[in-house]
Amino acid sequence: MSLPSGYRGSARPTAVPPLEVQLRRGASVESSHRVHVVVCDSRGRVLMRAGEPDHETFVRSALKPFQALPLLSSGASEAYSCGERGIAISCASHAGTPSHAREAFRLLWNAELESDHLQCPIPAGARSPLEHNCSGKHAGFLITAKKMGWPLDSYLRGDHPVQQEVNRRVAELLGLPAEELVAERDDCGAPTLRLQLAQIGLLYAHLGASTHAEMEQISRAMLAHPELVAGEGRFDTELMRRSHNQVISKGGAEGIQCLSRTGDGLGVAIKVVDGARRAKQAVALHVLRQLDWLTPSGLQELEEQLLLPNPGVHLVVEGELRS
Repeated sequence: MSLPSGYRGSARPTAVPPLEVQLRRGASVESSHRVHVVVCDSRGRVLMRAGEPDHETFVRSALKPFQALPLLSSGASEAYSCGERGIAISCASHAGTPSHAREAFRLLWNAELESDHLQCPIPAGARSPLEHNCSGKHAGFLITAKKMGWPLDSYLRGDHPVQQEVNRRVAELLGLPAEELVAERDDCGAPTLRLQLAQIGLLYAHLGASTHAEMEQISRAMLAHPELVAGEGRFDTELMRRSHNQVISKGGAEGIQCLSRTGDGLGVAIKVVDGARRAKQAVALHVLRQLDWLTPSGLQELEEQLLLPNPGVHLVVEGELRS
């Protein structure tokens, strides 16, 4: 799949090496991770990069804010009184706490649906699919289908109208035909998309641009309720709390991390080649420092919490983003 017409990178841009995240034990490098990063604007121009902007990867759970678009455009969010909390939980990769499960249940309850309708797995040691980290996304799909009169039992199929509408909206944002999108099954059972890193950055540039009413509602809900998007002590929640309602943060499995700052129309997409979570968080903080999107005190707090896993062990990011 090629980049859409909105992509403004040159056909053969000057090579910029990927970032390297090193786990250092004392003065010695014990492990290292290669990381591709791109910063895009809402016109699809690659403004800064490290590694390959056209690196292809599955967007995983970083797709969730865009999978929530039909929830709003269908009128389901308003019809079933989702509010900002309901929108936030529909975008969440949450911790499965009772408060998270209650929010997902509330979406279903307001639409007169039961948790039995959820087709996400029941996590090990849990009693209900409501405790699955994707239950809010699944509840959003279901109540959208209920509002539109679409089938409920097949809402995860790629040819279901909910999933087709997700693809249509994503393709519209990327400036390409929906038929070109490549979808595969995510671990929760819902489709996820294989995209180029610059395309993922473009999606997040749109999320922060405040030029689309529905995406502005989504970003506002995530920033108003960061505790629902991930959970206490988790990266996305702690970063958004320290951003003074400015920086949207959403991660995905296998080393995906995305960022956007409201009003800027810039999106950041990060992919760790080997999928390491610690590396994507270290790079996210590195990029935030370079972009000056967080206060020095906020960055320091996050670095102390996340980059010093054990006494005598620390994470170091080598390299810089370049234009």
